[in-house]
Amino acid sequence: MSGLSRREFIQQSFNAVCSYFLFETLFARGLFAQAVQPITKHWAGRLDSMCRDLRSNALTLVQWQEQVEALLNQIELKELLQFIDFEKLTRQFDFPDLGTATKPVSFPKLYGLPSEYAFHKKIFGLQEGRAIIPHGHKNMVSAHLILKGEFELRHYDKIADEGDHLIIKPTIDKIAQAGSSSSISDEKNNIHWFKTRSETAFTFDVIMTNIDPRHGKPYEIDNIDPHTAEKLSGNLLHVRKLEVEEALKKYGKEMHH
Repeated sequence: MSGLSRREFIQQSFNAVCSYFLFETLFARGLFAQAVQPITKHWAGRLDSMCRDLRSNALTLVQWQEQVEALLNQIELKELLQFIDFEKLTRQFDFPDLGTATKPVSFPKLYGLPSEYAFHKKIFGLQEGRAIIPHGHKNMVSAHLILKGEFELRHYDKIADEGDHLIIKPTIDKIAQAGSSSSISDEKNNIHWFKTRSETAFTFDVIMTNIDPRHGKPYEIDNIDPHTAEKLSGNLLHVRKLEVEEALKKYGKEMHH
């Protein structure tokens, strides 16, 4: 018995038999699979798969938006806040007077989840009256889950790019609260504008750039001036583009307009 006493051998054999029957019982009842599912089917892994599918053209831009928004809307917000350590991320958060501040997000290293993700992860934080200024995007996608607070959220489709101006069409105008999500791409809801309605507000952002390497740049941002938009037929708006400094000055902090 390799130096084991009779008592030790009997005890180890008994433990092995108990472990075997426990495993058999769990497996028969499906409980073992249920215990593994939280990791193998964790939302972070599913999100990564969706992003990889977009990168490989297995998903279209709009399909990615629909699937990612559906996933974000299913996540238990409390679990996500714990997963990203929201309390630590937002402790002594440095809110700017204009616009928003960002911090990178790290996911915990867990067996069964990717060691590297196919997307960038950030949180955006704002004070009351501040805004993620109205802007459009090129060659990127992003999805946004509100973690805390309340926003006035507006989206627009980009109909045409005229150099110094865009032609856009309103698509979403709503009050968005914690737990709600939205997304942008070159195909749908390309332009967004978040105005904070609570003392503070935070979003969790999933970002992918350089969707089409032929574009020449990984991504581009077009800040716009909706307050001076020219109204066109068909509910279209003709808006001028702004440099970031002018856009922040005009839209980064506005209590009422």
